Amino acid sequence: MNEHAPIQTNNLEAFWMPFTANRQFKKAPRMFVRAKDMHYTTDDGRQVLDATAGLWCVNAGHCRPKITEAIATQAGELDYAPAFQMGHPKAFELAAKLAAIAPTGLDHVFFTNSGSESVDTALKIALAYHRAKGEGSRFRLIGRERGYHGVNFGGISVGGIVGNRKMFGTLLTGVDHMRHTHDLAKNSYTRGPIEHGADLADDLLRIATLHDPSTIAAVIVEPVSGSTGVLPPPVGYLQRLREICDQHGILLIFDEVITGYGRMGTAFGADYFGVTPDIMVTAKGLTNGVIPMGAVYVRDTIYEAFMGGGENLIEFAHGYTYSGNPIAAAAGLATLETYKEEGLFERAKALEPVFADALHSLKGEPHVIDIRTIGLIGAVELEPIAGKPAARAFAAFLDAFDHNLLIRTTGDIIALSPPLIVSESQIGEIVDGLRAVIRRLA
Repeated sequence: MNEHAPIQTNNLEAFWMPFTANRQFKKAPRMFVRAKDMHYTTDDGRQVLDATAGLWCVNAGHCRPKITEAIATQAGELDYAPAFQMGHPKAFELAAKLAAIAPTGLDHVFFTNSGSESVDTALKIALAYHRAKGEGSRFRLIGRERGYHGVNFGGISVGGIVGNRKMFGTLLTGVDHMRHTHDLAKNSYTRGPIEHGADLADDLLRIATLHDPSTIAAVIVEPVSGSTGVLPPPVGYLQRLREICDQHGILLIFDEVITGYGRMGTAFGADYFGVTPDIMVTAKGLTNGVIPMGAVYVRDTIYEAFMGGGENLIEFAHGYTYSGNPIAAAAGLATLETYKEEGLFERAKALEPVFADALHSLKGEPHVIDIRTIGLIGAVELEPIAGKPAARAFAAFLDAFDHNLLIRTTGDIIALSPPLIVSESQIGEIVDGLRAVIRRLA
């Protein structure tokens, strides 16, 4: 039997695929059957260069030995242990090692199973914290236009992507949104934080004045908005949000599901920008995308606010069956070891200018109207086809796959986030491949 023979399946209809044009996919399926380091293998034997780290998550590359071996060993030793009123050593070990690489003061970790669960956990912690302090009037949650915070009800409520919200009714009440910072007229073709727009942080003051700051529990932002098209913050913007939150007793939450674990050339986006939030949301790169797991970091003062009352009482009525799952914890520990042993965070930092130079070389190509880079994240924004939003970028995605390159698109924006093991020559291969794609679309 040919090991590269196309997969034979009787029925593609049973699987309702997430965030997928199901009808289009099932007419012409795109199937991966193996992966190694920087490449996927398709069911027809082609090697596809991964320019997106899966879905922003495979930061250390695919099928890395230390991680896969740790999973196999753990599965044979302790497959599952309840997280309610019980524990196992690896969850505590992982939490301690995560706290050790976090910004100073974020010393406590609550485990979840995804970025979406991490966001809703963070929002619940924020609301419960203020109640624990006797400030139950703080019930409002502030997000931002074009923000992406997963797909649970809390996340889509504070999120600001219309397509993710419009089908689901009222959502959470007491939610408002700051304006986004994307301004092509002032900030096109940028590297790193953008020059204009720090004043937009004062939108939080406008909202606070409108609602009374004593009613606001928390504001949540991504240090770099990823899924909405790679939107770096203006210089000073996050610092100004920190100042406003401190002034009015509002908790600042960073959604670092994409920017965490080396993507910025630092452990977290908070380190890159020099701003420490009160709560930090992570997932994806925590386990290299291999096993579902998320982690929410909180300041000592937040954790301690819950630790009153009788010692037999549950301090925070929240959690998941798989919080701190043994196999996920083993994967997380092996992932951290891989990052450290191979110096992948430092590698990403060194490659940032190489990646930026390569991607910005696409300026002037047909239909390219903007390019943005920061860390090992990049975006190429294409001019939309009149009356057909997102059609040009989707055509680019399909063409790239046919020519052995995996990219990601959102609207008419092509997003790139290669694994941190990417070589300079592979960066060139990605950009040359994308250049060819864009020219074929012209």
